[in-house]
Amino acid sequence: MTRDEARMRVMEVGVVPVIRVSSPRHAIAAAKAVHAGGISIVEITMTVPGAVEVITELSNKMGKDVLVGAGTVLDATTAQQCLDAGAEFLVSPGFDPEIVELAQRQDKLVIAGALTPTEVIAAWKAGSDFVKVFPCSPVGGPKYIKALRGPLPHIPLVATGGINLCTAAEFIYAGAAALGVSGELSSMAALESGDTTSITSAARRYVAVVREARVNSDPVMAKVEPSPGVASYE
Repeated sequence: MTRDEARMRVMEVGVVPVIRVSSPRHAIAAAKAVHAGGISIVEITMTVPGAVEVITELSNKMGKDVLVGAGTVLDATTAQQCLDAGAEFLVSPGFDPEIVELAQRQDKLVIAGALTPTEVIAAWKAGSDFVKVFPCSPVGGPKYIKALRGPLPHIPLVATGGINLCTAAEFIYAGAAALGVSGELSSMAALESGDTTSITSAARRYVAVVREARVNSDPVMAKVEPSPGVASYE
């Protein structure tokens, strides 16, 4: 998948499931569950044991239908390992220019983390495709996204940190281009029980919430048609 195709997938779906779990088995189960719920994106964080191997397995088995990426990438060496394993995008909790530069050289999507306006601007100027605002909820949540969007309307922000089904729509109304979500989309209780229907159900609800919020706040964005591989549950 090209960088532009990956960027469009994130814009279309609007939800990036952040899979931060305790085992490779749980990570793979969570990825399958969110895909069954209509989210064709998954971010495997480097805190998952054997994360690089998980990315390889998911890329080989689900890569045609799911945009598989790496999260909590802290340095260029790890970033390269993830790309070699098949990751189609990189996400970092903070701004590391070397990671952004590496992704650009290899024509891969990158979502650099930032918090302050200065960091957001620096990440965007360096070439980050989106800027991940993290941790978002503790510093004001939707109000903070709205405040950033005022002077920086041209920068697509991915709100991440503390987002749930009750607050998701508010972040879209505030101007977030997409949401980075863990919580209900990687529920350890569901994964440990082996019954991931609640994760799949939550994924469907996130898809519906984002879609409805976009319809109400941005009619143009709401008309974006899903590309092949993006499941629709409307």
